[in-house]
Amino acid sequence: MALEIEQFTCRSDNFGVLARNPATGEAFLVDAPEEAPIVAAIERTGWKPSVLLITHHHPDHVEANLALKQRYGLTIVGPEYEKAKIPGIDRTVRDGDVIEVAGRKARVIHTPGHTSGHVCYAFEDDKVAFVADTLFALGCGRLLEGTAADMLGSMKKLAKLDADTALYCGHEYTQSNARFALTVDPTNSALKERAAEIDALRAAGRPTLPTTLAREFATNPFLRWDDPAIRRNLGMENASDVEVFAEIRKRKDVF
Repeated sequence: MALEIEQFTCRSDNFGVLARNPATGEAFLVDAPEEAPIVAAIERTGWKPSVLLITHHHPDHVEANLALKQRYGLTIVGPEYEKAKIPGIDRTVRDGDVIEVAGRKARVIHTPGHTSGHVCYAFEDDKVAFVADTLFALGCGRLLEGTAADMLGSMKKLAKLDADTALYCGHEYTQSNARFALTVDPTNSALKERAAEIDALRAAGRPTLPTTLAREFATNPFLRWDDPAIRRNLGMENASDVEVFAEIRKRKDVF
């Protein structure tokens, strides 16, 4: 039986995630942006978590760590590289670790770029990955602690997951990401169709996530650095992958 996943809004545009293994009843959280919406989700579903997986140290992902740990007795798991910045951390993980969470196996993928120690959690048997602020629908995280080369390497790691993997991202940024993507990939018909779909979802007050890796391959410029049309539009037909990726990220930063 596949993981059951409850996604909900926290703060202004963060997503919280509560997941449950229906075979065992065990549950876990991914990141802790805000206490009240997380508690509300737990009470609404009746899924009591025992583990909190942390992707990176930014306050909007760890703010509720200690309150939730006190309330539910959570074990907090997070990246070894950022352990000093993660409140209440009990266990650290590194790239390539395979850990058991709620009776399911999760592979830890180190994805530096947004922060130096950011990790993603891939539940490959369930074809689900929690990618937080590394990969967004139609975007990627800002390079706050890493380089374009770091983030490109992280994109290439995530691109190795099965194409039908469901991706749960940290923020509802998709509509603005779509507007930017059309500036660097204006002839992409799949992107145009998706942008219209996103506008309709947001107009109806509905989330645009989760997405899938297949959809991102077709429409996300940060996974399409080798696409000839994008390279022509940028005037970078013969540039390296990292040069193209860096130019797209630079343009997004000032969009």
